[in-house]
Amino acid sequence: MRITLSCIKADVGAIGGHIKPSVRLTETVEQFVKEKAKKLLLSYRISTAGDDVAILMAHERGIDDREIHQLAWDAFLEGTRVAKEQGLYGAGQDLLKDSFSGNVKGLGPGSCEMEFEERPNEPFLLFAADKTNPGAFNLPLYLAFADPMYCAGFLLSPKMAKGFTFTIMDVNHTEGDRVIELNAPEELYDIACLLRDNERFVIESIRSRGTGEIGAVVSTSRLHNIAGTYTGKDDPVALVRTQGAFPATGEVLSPYRIGHYVAGTMRGSHNGPLMPVKQNGAISFFDGPPIVTGAALCVHGGKFTEAVDVFDHPFWDWVRNNVAQKAAEIRMQGFSGPAMLPFAELEYGGVVEKMGQLDRRFVVREEKGAERHARAGAATRTKRAIQA
Repeated sequence: MRITLSCIKADVGAIGGHIKPSVRLTETVEQFVKEKAKKLLLSYRISTAGDDVAILMAHERGIDDREIHQLAWDAFLEGTRVAKEQGLYGAGQDLLKDSFSGNVKGLGPGSCEMEFEERPNEPFLLFAADKTNPGAFNLPLYLAFADPMYCAGFLLSPKMAKGFTFTIMDVNHTEGDRVIELNAPEELYDIACLLRDNERFVIESIRSRGTGEIGAVVSTSRLHNIAGTYTGKDDPVALVRTQGAFPATGEVLSPYRIGHYVAGTMRGSHNGPLMPVKQNGAISFFDGPPIVTGAALCVHGGKFTEAVDVFDHPFWDWVRNNVAQKAAEIRMQGFSGPAMLPFAELEYGGVVEKMGQLDRRFVVREEKGAERHARAGAATRTKRAIQA
């Protein structure tokens, strides 16, 4: 059976700031999807991550189907209506356009989809992150799908011997989706060279070179110029198939033990460690730390099993303690150096406006005669050295 998995996620309002959606908001979204699901969906699941609501759907309509995306958009509009009635913060925050145009991409919500022929057993993972950008998935997916230090399957499973193809997007290119395909392991260093820059080069999808089947998709999009301005980093989601020709579930989870530093957290303008947390939790310290939730499911005949919370285990309590310490350490630097994002990546306009004002106040100091003569002499000596 050929099915499509779609996950669409958005922040349409939360209690107490960017903390968590209200129960009524979440139930409204779920009830709306339930009413519309009979004609469109084989199964669905609603969950939250921080202040975001995620709609996971299984159907047979393929990727980028207008009615599927319309369903999610309209559900979020219903959630926005409730958020306004309750006076929640950021009502409709991620709905950046006034009307639906056939696809939620470019409208604000995070969206990822994959279409495939169901295996006899079809396990997969849904990752939903908050207070960070899609580049947060770069390192975990690279380690799970390319590094035998984290994925023993490269040594133990013949089905994975040919490696994987990474499709990577340049999210700074605003005129269209500028992508590149690179193969692991042959082009491993090239992949790493791009993925080190989480704010510009982001994994869009990963395919098995042995079978050609899709293995992972991320809600990667060109966010920099939606609505004519820099629109932020929140709400990435990822779907990852596991086992067989793909890494085992535990191999995909393993890299999240690192708590690697990602962009986002308070006002989307700082760096913080990515904390793996239990599902349906809240945001707290400094609007963070950046979080990722994980749900393991199987799908059969388009029907989901119940979800297992993969980060609800004593091991991840230890990880969370370590990540909390990393978050506290970098926050001690306040605005200085790598604690805050570089100028070009700042989400809020205050610093940008202030820098523009300060720039006009800079002056070029007039040099004294001796200083000017010394500089000219140094330039001449340098030129002669180059010519020699």
